[in-house]
Amino acid sequence: MSGQSDTGSSGIAEFFEFDKYDTDLSTELIAGATTFLTMSYIIVVNPAILGAAIEIPGYTEGEVFQMIAIATIISAVIGGLVMALYAKRPFGVAPGMGLNAFFAFTVVIGMGISWQTALAAVFVEGVIFILLTAAGARKYIISIFPEPVKFSVGAGIGAFLLFIGLQEMEIVVGYEGTLVELGMVAQNPWAILGLLGLLFTLMLFARGIKGSIIIGILTTGIVGWALTLAGFFERGVITPAELPSPHYDITPLVGAFIEGLADIEPLTFSLVVFTFFFVDFFDTAGVLLGVGQQADLLDEEGDLPEMEKPLMADAIATTAGAMVGTSTATTYIESATGIEEGGRTGLTALVIAALFTVALIAVPIVAAIPDYAIYLALVIVGLIMLEGVTDIDWSDPAWSITAGLTILIMPLTYSIAWGIAAGLMVYPVLKFAQGKATEVHLGQWLLALAFVFYLWTQTSGLIG
Repeated sequence: MSGQSDTGSSGIAEFFEFDKYDTDLSTELIAGATTFLTMSYIIVVNPAILGAAIEIPGYTEGEVFQMIAIATIISAVIGGLVMALYAKRPFGVAPGMGLNAFFAFTVVIGMGISWQTALAAVFVEGVIFILLTAAGARKYIISIFPEPVKFSVGAGIGAFLLFIGLQEMEIVVGYEGTLVELGMVAQNPWAILGLLGLLFTLMLFARGIKGSIIIGILTTGIVGWALTLAGFFERGVITPAELPSPHYDITPLVGAFIEGLADIEPLTFSLVVFTFFFVDFFDTAGVLLGVGQQADLLDEEGDLPEMEKPLMADAIATTAGAMVGTSTATTYIESATGIEEGGRTGLTALVIAALFTVALIAVPIVAAIPDYAIYLALVIVGLIMLEGVTDIDWSDPAWSITAGLTILIMPLTYSIAWGIAAGLMVYPVLKFAQGKATEVHLGQWLLALAFVFYLWTQTSGLIG
C-alpha cells in the first residue's frame, strides 16, 4: 500500500515538475487551500452583484442567488482544471470583480439591456479570446508591454489588494470631503477583529510559519463565530445574519445566452463586447505578470513563458461561464496568496478547482467565513507584493513616471486595467520627449492609441 502511495506521489511530482520549481506536495496543497480561501468570497459576492440584474419569473431572490453561485463555481472549476492540467500554473480563475459590476449595473440596469443579451456579450468575448489566444495574438500584445509597466504591475496589484482589504475590513471608509478616511475602528467590532486577525497573521508570517495566511483566516473566522455563539454579538454583527439553503436547479440560467444572441442591437452590442474584451484582456495580463513576478516565474524580459496557456484557461472559463449563467472570468490577483505560501505548479490550481467543487455542497459554510477574516489576507499579500518596486529603475524618468502611474492608478481607479493603461499611454510620450523615440516599439504606440480611444469611449458617455 505504501509503495502504491509513493508511486502516486512520484507521478504527481513528475507531472507537475516539482523538482523544476523546487516545491513539494504539502506546499502545493497549502498554497491551493490558501488561494481558495481568499477567492471564496466570489461565491457569495458574485451572485449578490449579478442578482441585482438577473430576475427569473417564478424564482425567489434566494433561489436566483444560489443559481448564480453554482454557475460561479462551475466557471471557476472549469478554469481551474484547464489552468492546472494544461497551463500547469498556480493561478486561480473565477468570474472577475469589476466586470460583474459592469455587467449588472452598467449594461443591464444602466443601459437597459437584458441579462440574457449581456451573457451573450460575455460568450462572444470568450470565443474571441479563445481564437486570439490560439493564434498567439494575446501573448504577442502582452510581450510588447514596456519594461517599466511589466515590472511595476506586481507592486500596483499589491497596492490595489491592500486598498481592497482595508476597505472590506472597514479600517478605511468612504468620506465625502476626501473620498476616504480612517474608519471609527475603536467603535467597530468588525474592524477590531479584522485588525487583531491581521496582527496575528503578520506575526505568524514574520516567524516564517508555513500556512500562516490560511491559519490566520480560519482562526479569525472561528473567533468571530465563537463570540457570536457565546452571546457577545448577534448574528449579522460580526458573522453573516443567516445562511442560505442550497438550491441546485440552474436550468433557467444554462443556455440563456442563446436567447440573448437573438435580441441584439449591433452597435450597442459591439461596444459592450469591446468593453468586456478590453478590461478582461488587460486585467488578466496584469495579474499574470504581477503574480508571475511574485512567483519568480518571469523570464529576463519580464514575460511569463508559455503565457498563452494560462490565457487559454481564462478564455475557456469565460466562455463556459457565459453558457451556464455568469459574467466574465479572469485570473485572480488573490492567486498571490497561494504563491506567497510557496505554490509554483498546476497542482495549486488543481486544489483550488477541487475546493470550489466541494463548495457546491458547502456554499453555506463558505458564506459563514466573515469578510474581515478573508480580506486580511489581501492586506498581507499587498504589503509583500510592494517589494516589486525594487526592480524599477527610479533614476530614469521614463521608468519612474511610467511605473509610478501604473502602480498608483490601480487603487485610485479601482482597476488593474486602468493602471496598465496609464503606463502604456505615457511611456511612448516620455521616450519621445527624451529623444529616444526609436526605442519605442510600433506596437507600444498602437497600444497607447488604443487606450486613448478606450479612455474616450469610457469618459464620453458612449458606454454607461
